[in-house]
Amino acid sequence: MASEFRRGFTALLPVAASVAVYGSVLGVLAAQKGLDWLDILYMDLAVFAGSAQFVMVEMWGERLPVLEMAAAVLVINLRYLLVGASLAPLFQGQPLWRKLGVIHLVADENWAVTMAEMRRGRGTVMFLLGGGVCLIGIWTLGTVVGVLGGSLIAHPEEYALDFAFTAVFTALTVGLWRGKRDCLPWLVAAVLAVLAERWLPGKWYIVIGGIGGAIAAMLQPESTQEAAHATSR
Repeated sequence: MASEFRRGFTALLPVAASVAVYGSVLGVLAAQKGLDWLDILYMDLAVFAGSAQFVMVEMWGERLPVLEMAAAVLVINLRYLLVGASLAPLFQGQPLWRKLGVIHLVADENWAVTMAEMRRGRGTVMFLLGGGVCLIGIWTLGTVVGVLGGSLIAHPEEYALDFAFTAVFTALTVGLWRGKRDCLPWLVAAVLAVLAERWLPGKWYIVIGGIGGAIAAMLQPESTQEAAHATSR
């Protein structure tokens, strides 16, 4: 078991630098919103979802929009339903407490590496856990360093740090693009978000745009190529 844990931990080390930098950007933004290192540390350990944490920090204010924040995080993390389902064979026969403990440490990176190992017949729960521990350790270090460093920057706009949130999500959006099939749900999400931002108070535009885009993707007709692929299986 220990060897599997080490194998999973070391398998995720190559992405450590990018995770640390990504986390430090979140830390700098959190510092500008008035969060201290204990706040961001608690958020890291309790939530451990990069994109959701960026949204939470963006929505942070003197009056916390708890309901809107919870709904936005739920929408963003809906994909983990599919992630969890894909890992079901790995957890077969495992006790519930172990499933709950390990699944909390599943991120996009260690999920992808573990799925590759499963296809080779070498995926294990301890391998997944080792990768998760590696990621949360590096992520936490990056965010805390970002908060401590960000609190020393009085005018983040002078370094374009106020644009970091937009830049991070633009990069994530480009990485998620799968082709023309994404046009409709993305357009629906954008239009609904703009309209909601214009007519509704608070941050509801994030929730409404996310739900609208998800519904548009769900109702979108299956393409001929995908239907043929599904039939052939």
